[in-house]
Amino acid sequence: MDLRSDSPGRRSETHLPTLAATDGMYLAFRESVRDAVADALDAAGYPTDDLGVEDPPDGVDATLASSVAFRLASEAQAPPPQVATELAETIDAADYEYVAAVRAQGPYLNFFTDDAYLADTLQGATAPDWGHLPDRDTSVVVEHTSANPTGPVHVGRARNPIIGDAVANVLDAAGYDVDRHYYVNDAGRQMAVFTWAYETFDEDDLPEPERPRAEYEMVRYYRKGNDFLENADPAEVDEAEAEIEAILQGLEAGDEEVYERVSEVVDTVLGGMQQCLARLPAEFDEFVKETRFMRNGDTDDVVERLQDLDCAVYEEEAWQLDLPEFEKNLVFLRSDGTSLYTTRDLAHHEWKFSHYDRAVTVLGEDHKLQAGQLRAALDLLGNDTDQLRNVIYSYVDLPEGGMSTRKGTGVDLDDLLDESIARAREEVESRLEGRLRDDDLDAEDVERIARQVGIGAVRYDIVSKQPTKGITFEWDRALDFEAQSAPYVQYVHARCCGILEEAGLTIEDTAVGDVDASVLDTPEERDLLHTIARLEGVVDRAAADLEPHRVATYTREFAETFNAFYRECPVLNAEDEAVREARLALVAASRHTVANALAMLGVAAPESM
Repeated sequence: MDLRSDSPGRRSETHLPTLAATDGMYLAFRESVRDAVADALDAAGYPTDDLGVEDPPDGVDATLASSVAFRLASEAQAPPPQVATELAETIDAADYEYVAAVRAQGPYLNFFTDDAYLADTLQGATAPDWGHLPDRDTSVVVEHTSANPTGPVHVGRARNPIIGDAVANVLDAAGYDVDRHYYVNDAGRQMAVFTWAYETFDEDDLPEPERPRAEYEMVRYYRKGNDFLENADPAEVDEAEAEIEAILQGLEAGDEEVYERVSEVVDTVLGGMQQCLARLPAEFDEFVKETRFMRNGDTDDVVERLQDLDCAVYEEEAWQLDLPEFEKNLVFLRSDGTSLYTTRDLAHHEWKFSHYDRAVTVLGEDHKLQAGQLRAALDLLGNDTDQLRNVIYSYVDLPEGGMSTRKGTGVDLDDLLDESIARAREEVESRLEGRLRDDDLDAEDVERIARQVGIGAVRYDIVSKQPTKGITFEWDRALDFEAQSAPYVQYVHARCCGILEEAGLTIEDTAVGDVDASVLDTPEERDLLHTIARLEGVVDRAAADLEPHRVATYTREFAETFNAFYRECPVLNAEDEAVREARLALVAASRHTVANALAMLGVAAPESM
């Protein structure tokens, strides 16, 4: 499902709105190209349902291309190059905004931009919100992280809040009205065990917490309780299990006293986890508890409707859905009358559908079966599942010996962030003597930069990969200032800030007034302007495909293009005042571009490094 696709009974967003020249040059140009191809096809009597507009082939300096000639070759009874040539001859570039020329090259129609496109890009990109698209009047809820509140966030699942936050940021930049939700599992057996353990064991029974924060202090009870259930005398275990079952039954029955006991544990642990996630940062608009849908009757309603389905069966002392397309049935009600996580999640998703136009969920690869069954059950219950998209990710590993591991606890996200900041601090301090910029960094500055670079390195390295590909986090790659990493891109922003500062401009100044963009005529300057213009197209595609790694790829390409400009085109010592002013404007536009792209990834843009 493309987030722009039609959805029955919902607001329709079939295309982007037309943009003003200073608001969206790339998208306006793309619309012109689509119009030109459609007009050419219509004039030749061909269908216009597939225009084939795409990035040009490698080695072609056009901004966009159309591969439509491939599709038409059979119908035209002519080879694609001939079809492309005939179509190109019917297009008058002057009829279309920002189009300077269209040329056939092999089977492609290649479209080239005019000078107004670059001039408007220079002007537009100095706006603080450059790269952000117009409002689409479409609401999206992004659910991510949603780790069970049983203890610290583990590094293996760190990909969820990082990808989830980036997906939400990109959707927001693309003009969607985004809410970020954390779905709290506060009704399952784990929380009943946790509550029982918290009420059973004393502080004296527990080891010292690994960190002085709530989730580290509380997890000791959870571990102690599970150890007891595994190793204690069977009679004592039976007694404990009876108490745990009573907690589960109390939650199912809506017992207020039981709910408050469990909530004390859940909220305390969740408060600590929030502090960890805020370091990334990953913040949420709402924490939605699954008990909400038990207490308000939605879960009971879902159970009754599921039982009425033709595929509902009572087998092995449980109500199940027999879904032939899956290897196992979906159990939705136990024999004792208690619901399951998926049952409550069905009610949760119907609530999402009633409040939002689209719903996006970020899930680990071990949830693929559950996600598939959930979608199938939602469909059987009469929901429009085109509203729902899942982003599935693989987990993060650390190389052998990459970090010390606390016995029995694995590596927590806090450990990874601390280590990354420490390594970044060493790297920043090692570079202090060789810095060209004289801005007198003190210890506080170094610490701030170390946090920005260290946490940025973790986020960037994780979000820059396609979610379905596994990751082994490697320090040398993530913190390499010279390679395609976060510090490499962050340094471009710091360099832009340094140039503007040396020119006597504040960081917020655009340096654009009556500058003459036509003096930016070197290949490096024009390449940089074209790259700046592409940001909104990258955002549009990343949002439609829910792939924030596209923005990360763009930032690397941008950094390379800016560095080529920096090497070849003096700014402060330009050959004349007009060129100097235009290049300062180009640096200001570059700063906005890289800062906004990094912000979509949740990576800080340091002003000094």
